[in-house]
Amino acid sequence: MLDAFIRHPTAVGESYSQHMGHATSFGVTMIVAGLACIVHAIFPFWFEKTASDCIKRLHTRMNARLRTESPPTQAPTALQA
Repeated sequence: MLDAFIRHPTAVGESYSQHMGHATSFGVTMIVAGLACIVHAIFPFWFEKTASDCIKRLHTRMNARLRTESPPTQAPTALQA
């Protein structure tokens, strides 16, 4: 059972707690961006770039993390099998 909790974090080079911290940070940022979108939908003059800026920051963070990890192995597709 423990393997289910550590398999993915280990695969990306993190401990369980490190992965939980990164994932929580990404999730909270996405929630904030979503709330900004909802408020912006009602009041278009508020939070004009907030969600876009959040997404750009997440994209930059994700790419930085991916560059520090080893390249993922490609799973075979239906045509390769």
